[in-house]
Amino acid sequence: MGPVRRLSVVPDEVHGPVRERPAGALRVAIATQDMKDLNAHFGSARRFAVYDVTREEWSLVEAVAFDDVSDQSGKHQAEGDDRITPKVEALKGCHLLFCLAIGGPSAAKLVSAKIHPIKVPQPESIQEVLLRTQVMLRTCPPPWLRKVLAEAGATNKKPSFEVED
Repeated sequence: MGPVRRLSVVPDEVHGPVRERPAGALRVAIATQDMKDLNAHFGSARRFAVYDVTREEWSLVEAVAFDDVSDQSGKHQAEGDDRITPKVEALKGCHLLFCLAIGGPSAAKLVSAKIHPIKVPQPESIQEVLLRTQVMLRTCPPPWLRKVLAEAGATNKKPSFEVED
């Protein structure tokens, strides 16, 4: 597999230092070919847009790019060529991954790296994905997302029914 390229947001004198990752933010990766839309299968994605998402806002963290990818059918160009492991390694630290499709072995590698893959049935804008993620965070998240939130440190303490002295 070709090299992995990362484009990260860096500080400058005009805009000041890059903000620290917000407490409890989910790190979300989105499979994309054009950095505008969620429009790629996991194996064929040339890029992943990585965002930190909270209930109130989101911010682009980095774009991760790959030169050598599978085609949309999942076929590798050379037999025995592992295109999945480098992608999983590059996305470590993300909590969620949105893509159009993903194979079972790839999904298993992501889950073992504590990245929850989410398949989306059709292409949509990255902004729509981020807005939907915020809605899930603001309302009653499903159980799988509550687990991810707990791992990210984004959950509130459970109420205690014990009387304090």
